[in-house]
Amino acid sequence: MTPANPSADPSYEGAYGPFTITAKDRREVLGYRLALLTVAIAQAALLAQWHWQGSAWIWPWLLPLAAGLGLALHWIHIYLRPLHRALQLLWLLGCLGCLALAALVGPGAMGEVLAVNSGWIWAVGPLFAALAGIGFKEFFCFRRPEAIGVTLLLPIALLGRLSGLLTAEASGLLLAVEAGLLLLLCLRKFPMPAAADVGDKSVFAYLENRRSSAAA
Repeated sequence: MTPANPSADPSYEGAYGPFTITAKDRREVLGYRLALLTVAIAQAALLAQWHWQGSAWIWPWLLPLAAGLGLALHWIHIYLRPLHRALQLLWLLGCLGCLALAALVGPGAMGEVLAVNSGWIWAVGPLFAALAGIGFKEFFCFRRPEAIGVTLLLPIALLGRLSGLLTAEASGLLLAVEAGLLLLLCLRKFPMPAAADVGDKSVFAYLENRRSSAAA
């Protein structure tokens, strides 16, 4: 993807024709990066509080984590619409699982119940599966090693704990490493040009035209 001119709204030559990165695109990219950074900070803070102060009252960190992840999935650019919708569905299922857990045991006891009864990971896990999906997208597009760490460590930590193959300490250590990698991933994204996160807009236009033709 090569810029055709250095103007304020630069044009690029895509696979299916030229396209322009607009101010709206740049705002969406900034929103995506800030939302993902919010997720990284909230997750790191949640794990730090859990480690040093116990599992009680971790829910305040779940709010910015879930909100940031939802916004990131709103602004993310993914060529395949079914994959995009699947990640958003996972986010929604995870949010509903968190709400169900909070309603049943109370917000203050959510962490304690998760620590004692790992079966509740099935309820809240889709939220983190959506985050792992973002990690996969980031690795697929940019080949960043920290992105593949996010993609692999999240499911290993949660499924390992769910199956009993990992202790709570081992699972927590993997999550701590993943949280650090996610934070590194977010910080490394800010110097990148907006066009990197937007992708080839001509591909989006081509796919949209195909969908419209198929519907017609």
